[in-house]
Amino acid sequence: MSNIHRNYKASILLVEDEENLQESLKLNLELEGYEVTAVDNGLAALKAIKNEYFDLIILDIMLPEMDGIAVAENIRLQNNDVPILFLSARNTSADRVLGLRKGGDDYMTKPFNLEELLLRVEKLIIKNKKLHDRSSVPDVYEFGPNKIDFAAQECIGKDGKKYELSKKETMLLKLLIENKGEVVPREKILQVVWGYNVYPTTRTIDNFILNFRKYFEEDSRHPKYFHSVRGVGYKFTDGKES
Repeated sequence: MSNIHRNYKASILLVEDEENLQESLKLNLELEGYEVTAVDNGLAALKAIKNEYFDLIILDIMLPEMDGIAVAENIRLQNNDVPILFLSARNTSADRVLGLRKGGDDYMTKPFNLEELLLRVEKLIIKNKKLHDRSSVPDVYEFGPNKIDFAAQECIGKDGKKYELSKKETMLLKLLIENKGEVVPREKILQVVWGYNVYPTTRTIDNFILNFRKYFEEDSRHPKYFHSVRGVGYKFTDGKES
């Protein structure tokens, strides 16, 4: 069993439509101590990703319903940085480049060596866990006089009052804070907060930002924390930037 599992049991989504290969991979990954969810088509993969957190996705490219490249593109549009390891019978350099450009972190061709696959899986999960340990937003986040409790879905605003947050308000706050100092495109917000097939109007997002300014800004006309970038998206700053 690999070292990563001594204190942490990683979760893997295996997307493979070849039944025998799927069963064999699932068994060997479970023997390594991983929790494995297996599906056999692209749409089922997107549904699983929407409902669960995974530390790694092993993704076949030639899939029914939606191919692996399209699945990877959808995952990245949701601002989901889960590592993706492509498995494919396509073995040209152009195929590998395409897979990596479309969101893959690694690419292995079939047939493959099982020991090599397991080593690559372990390295991708360890690398991703280190990144998240360093950059993830804590359950309670403070900026200026404000405090957000993501777990409780509530906040204390500029006036010291407590406000209940809706699930979507909580998700949007977390997304903006995770990308502190960077403009988050409107399309990415739609994907992450509302889902890739449900599109509210731009005004809906604007109303959320207006609510945040009401909770947290001393002067909502000259915001210090929550900024709209016309025609592009929205940005959070913690007030410490010049």
